[in-house]
Parts: sequence; C-alpha cells; structure tokens
Amino acid sequence: MTWELRIRHETGYRYKGEVHSSYNEARVTPLSTDRQVAMETSVKVTPATPTYRYWDYWGTLVDAFDVHEPHTDLSVVGTSVVETSPTLEAFTSASWSDLASPAVRDRFAEYLAPTNYVPALPDAGPAFDARRSPVDAVEAASGWVHDLLAYGKGTTDVTTTAADALRIGSGVCQDFAHLTLAILRGMGIPCRYVSGYLHPSTEGEVGVATTGEGHAWVDAWTGDWWGFDPTHLQPVNERHVAVGRGRDYADVSPLRGVYHGAPAENLTVSVEITRLV
Repeated sequence: MTWELRIRHETGYRYKGEVHSSYNEARVTPLSTDRQVAMETSVKVTPATPTYRYWDYWGTLVDAFDVHEPHTDLSVVGTSVVETSPTLEAFTSASWSDLASPAVRDRFAEYLAPTNYVPALPDAGPAFDARRSPVDAVEAASGWVHDLLAYGKGTTDVTTTAADALRIGSGVCQDFAHLTLAILRGMGIPCRYVSGYLHPSTEGEVGVATTGEGHAWVDAWTGDWWGFDPTHLQPVNERHVAVGRGRDYADVSPLRGVYHGAPAENLTVSVEITRLV
C-alpha cells in the first residue's frame, strides 16, 4: 500500500547582530524515484528572496538563494507532499565477479573510494565470505553495525566520522549509515549515503501530524540501486522519503552557506510529517 505524506521542514538561524548578506544552498526537496513521487514541493525563505533550483552533481535538487538585506534571523521552510511505495525487492543480478570487474569499478569509482566521513576501515565489519551473495553481505554488514552501535543522541555530532563512531560505540542514523558505507566499500560494493525523512510510526495514522525526523540510510548497488536502513535494520519502505544522495553527509547537508555579519547565536530545526493517505 502506498502512503501519501506531507512534510514541513523548518530551519531557523538567529544571529547575535546584523547579517549583511548571505549565500545559501538548501537540500530539503524530496526526489521523484522508482519508489516515491514528489507531488508538491516549495521552499520559502525569510527574509523574502527568490530561490533558483538546480540538480547537483550527485542528483540532488538544490534550492539556492542569496539574501542582501540586513537581517538578524533567517528561516528556511521546505514543504512537500510525497507518495511513497512499500519495500522494493533487492536487486540480485550482480555477482562478486561482476562487482570486481573494471567496468563496474570504473563506473562507481566515487562510491567505492574512501572519504573524510567514510575512511577505509580494513579491520571493521564481518569477514568477507564469497559464499554470501552481495545482497546478503549488505544485510549482514548492516546487522553488524546495528548490533555494534548503541543509538544515542548527543554522543556524536555532524562532524563525526565512521572511524569515530566505531571507536565511541554509539551514534545516530548518520553514524550508522557512514559505518555501513565504510564496510560495504571495503567489500567492493558500490554504495551511497541517502538523506531524507522518516515517519516515526509504523502504523502512520492518517491525518495526524507528528514530530518527524531527518534520517539517513544507504543505497547499495547489486545490479541496481536499492535502499537499506541500518539504524532500523530493515529495507527502505513507505515511511522513508529520500531527499539527497551522495558519497557521505558532506554531499547532502540540508542547509549550507556563507555570510557576512554577526556570528550565529541559535539554530533550530523542526520536522513535521502528516500521513494524508
């Protein structure tokens, strides 16, 4: 059964004094993919300013905007209505020899290489076993991360790497995703970081607005892309709404920019999700 979800994501900055100008990128607009359709989307900025939209290198929609009037507060509100589908079957057409072929390794070189957030971790994760299919390996690696890391808000932050999370032994969805990516890339499985939203209830009562969550999971390529959520140890389903895809969090952060003026004093982020159908 498909779900129809309305999402409101608000980010607010308050500064200690006037900011004279700023240049920003917001990645808060859901994608249309094989398992979801973005039916309505908008991004509103206060102070009011036009936005322009483009696709970035990784296939994420970016709403860019400049503010050129003095301001002490900045608000970015992304709203959308998205239809989502149940879990899709994992793609099983690629064998280990396929993944090791020069053509595949060249095609997905950027999703196999280490990054600052996802360094090479040769001693982490389940031992490679050629008798296990690539799909089974994705699930096994996710299960290992799920069992190893305790979910704990405040134990890590947006700068935490997969190596840090492994050392700390806890983290949030971003850390679960980064550590899973490190293990899969070590096995030779192309994989990418996905950011988005998660409806907090498996039932999803219709018409009830709930406090939602920004969320992260992984896409693995085993013949085609398919999503798995190591934080909840389940395939991506109708509760998940994808917004950004890239090598790691740095490619998909919801709001980034530069500005001239007083330092930031306070940051607030809220996500509200309502199941409509």
